[in-house]
Amino acid sequence: MPPAHPFDDDKLKEECGIFGVLGVKDAANFVALGLHALQHRGQEAGGIVTHDPEQGFNSARRFGYVRDTFTSQSVMETLPGPLGIGHVRYSTAGSKGNTQIRDVQPFFGEFSMGGAAIAHNGNITNANALRRELIERGSIFQSSSDSECIIHLMARSLQKGIPERMEDALRRVEGAFSVVAMTRTKLIGVRDPRGVRPLVLGKLGDGWVLSSETCALDIIGAEFIREIEPGEMVVITENKGVESSYPFRRQKSRFCIFEHVYFSRPDSILGGRSVYETREAIGRELAKEAPVEADLVCPVPDSGTPAAVGFAAESGIPFGLGIVRNQYMGRTFIEPSEQIRNMGVRLKLNVNRALIRDKRVILVDDSVVRGTTSRKIKEMILDAGAAEVHFRIASPPTAWPCFYGVDTPQREKLLAATMSEEEMRDHLKVDSLKFISLDGLYRAVGVADGRNNASPQYCDACFSGEYPVEPADMIEQGFRMKAAE
Repeated sequence: MPPAHPFDDDKLKEECGIFGVLGVKDAANFVALGLHALQHRGQEAGGIVTHDPEQGFNSARRFGYVRDTFTSQSVMETLPGPLGIGHVRYSTAGSKGNTQIRDVQPFFGEFSMGGAAIAHNGNITNANALRRELIERGSIFQSSSDSECIIHLMARSLQKGIPERMEDALRRVEGAFSVVAMTRTKLIGVRDPRGVRPLVLGKLGDGWVLSSETCALDIIGAEFIREIEPGEMVVITENKGVESSYPFRRQKSRFCIFEHVYFSRPDSILGGRSVYETREAIGRELAKEAPVEADLVCPVPDSGTPAAVGFAAESGIPFGLGIVRNQYMGRTFIEPSEQIRNMGVRLKLNVNRALIRDKRVILVDDSVVRGTTSRKIKEMILDAGAAEVHFRIASPPTAWPCFYGVDTPQREKLLAATMSEEEMRDHLKVDSLKFISLDGLYRAVGVADGRNNASPQYCDACFSGEYPVEPADMIEQGFRMKAAE
């Protein structure tokens, strides 16, 4: 896979999307469509496993986009059957940027009671310790992925059935996991006890669907039934339908608040709330907290758009598309020469000069990670003749890495980890820079009283440094947690 474009390199990346379907003809076609709708959660590689009563298990794993790999008839004909699961990947654990095909999920294992495949979204924070223990006991790992630990733990379980073995395995796992798995006859979905990563249940005719997000149900015409609850396991069969259990010790829900800010598609529903409406509410809160005199509210495409709409509505300042994205600029494009690479953001974004000239512009973006893209965009806006540039950011400063399924740079590479808001403004050389407050973000996602600092309602570790699950592997490697106040 070619390296990501420079514009992409300054955004946080979700690890993956998972999807499964049971009880439909040619399940692989539905899985491929679902993965296509979840492509924003992982563009590096994808995989599909299906089961057919006559031909057994079959799998296909490919690098690249779903549209380029799982649309050919020759590939899809190798994946027959009414039951299938799939996975799109952006590596967070494993060999980042140097993925081997063996790292691509779903992973498959043949057990004494039959085969099983598993696809995992999230990150296992004690994977190194588990891997060492399993290797010492004779396990032979095929990949560098933390998710493979689950298959090996299942293999060593003394439980009789595969769902019971999965329960056994997941009790040993720390961190974040939403899992879609399958046996010869069952589709299984599980969320970790804190529900950090999303997972939803849908109905398709007489069949059933599991997906990371509701937008993938829409693409196949499935009905959204409900979210899988934190700590819940569902085992779905054609005969019995959905059987639910709660095999883990109950814990307080800590859903990832950044799913609302950036990761999930705006046309998805999270926690009963439209992601688009939440992002618009974030913009309204931002306008209340950080007003500024200006002539134009301009989103940084595409993730800044709903927040910019909200900011403009609340402030009364006109909204305008001052930056236009080249939607045909894929990750591959051309093998970039040094001259092309130095064009940076201009390959993907272009300024609407007629709209920008002589204006005081408010740029609304979802986050500032390293700050490299923000500086380039600011330069483009000034080159187009803007009088002033003000940044408004629809999330609090990202000052801490995520260990639960998001590819975050090392802490020292996060701009907010080493600079105050004023220092970041000077670094970016803009007229003003303001982030939404953590309380403001909580209000925008529907928590009227803001954040409960004694017991936060969401996982917001990337902003607060307060990790709901201690990242044991990273602490072993020298990561220093935030000191208790």
